[in-house]
Amino acid sequence: MGMISGCCLTLSNIAPDVEIYAAEPEQADDAYRSFKAGHIIADDAPVTVADGLKVPLKENTWHFVSHHVTDILTASEQEIIDAMKLTWQRMKNVMEPSCAVPLATILKNPEVFRGKRVGVIITGGNVDLDKLPWMKG
Repeated sequence: MGMISGCCLTLSNIAPDVEIYAAEPEQADDAYRSFKAGHIIADDAPVTVADGLKVPLKENTWHFVSHHVTDILTASEQEIIDAMKLTWQRMKNVMEPSCAVPLATILKNPEVFRGKRVGVIITGGNVDLDKLPWMKG
């Protein structure tokens, strides 16, 4: 949720009317559960391919999430892998699993984003290609 905090800080100042959606793996969804509950719910040992999103939600990050995020959507492990694969096939870009989570949630929830201009931050490089299921052979 560190990246979303920076997005919230920036967008709340330069484009305060923009809706901000966060994304999490279903298996590491402490921010999603916290957002729904209205307070931090700790996650002690999440297991997900999106290893950059295993970090637990903390007070500083929670402040931005609770004040600026419109909603938090989740994606399954397979949906995350499928989003990575799609990006590789169509764009020839290697996307790290944590970065694939937002794309996976957009693909999973097209009705939320239909008719809207959507921006997604893409990061990548933190990928062990030997562990990707479609690269084995």
